[in-house]
Amino acid sequence: MKHHPYALAVFCLATSWSLSRDATAEAPRESPIALGAFKIVEKKSGPDNYYSVTPPPDAHIHAEYKPPFKTAVLGYQFPDDARRAVAGLRWSWRAVVLPKGGNECESGKGDSAAVVYVTWKRGLRWYTLKYVWSATGPKGRTCDSKRNPFVAQDTIIVDSGEPVGQWRTVHIVPDDEFRNHFEGGDPKASVPDLVGVGIMSDGDQTKSQSSADYRDFVVVLR
Repeated sequence: MKHHPYALAVFCLATSWSLSRDATAEAPRESPIALGAFKIVEKKSGPDNYYSVTPPPDAHIHAEYKPPFKTAVLGYQFPDDARRAVAGLRWSWRAVVLPKGGNECESGKGDSAAVVYVTWKRGLRWYTLKYVWSATGPKGRTCDSKRNPFVAQDTIIVDSGEPVGQWRTVHIVPDDEFRNHFEGGDPKASVPDLVGVGIMSDGDQTKSQSSADYRDFVVVLR
């Protein structure tokens, strides 16, 4: 697919507030993001909605990309009053079908079994970290970096290849991730508003099937 460095920039049309704060809970306070709160980002998606929500007891979002579908992105927007309240974020994902030869670090092969976008905004500039479960890309590599006055984006290969069908959990500290990728690791650098998260599975560059499951999106509140 053609990478969308500001795929989450149209979240204002996407969702409503679905995090709940438990005033009686001890720190850290954790709040789940309802799976149904993820909506198609229309301006960054084709006509094919290949996502579905599997009900409990194994509730998850299932992505089933098949060529020649156009790529689609699901997004969730944080409400204005919560954008500076997020101290941590975690999710679970599992690759089901890997796009053939997909490698986000190679031109023309940038398909991913699973993607989670995390996006911030400062002024007119959008900052996005794209965490991927790759088919063949080198685990731990950061690649496909973009920098211009309006967009900054890095792709981080979190998981790669087999085994498929097994859940894995990813934990990030958004402030630390932003500073490491966009501020040279400066621990005192200011961090802009956290806008939202998104998910995507695609196989349009390699013209192959790509499938994954997503669940347990949890926000840790300050």
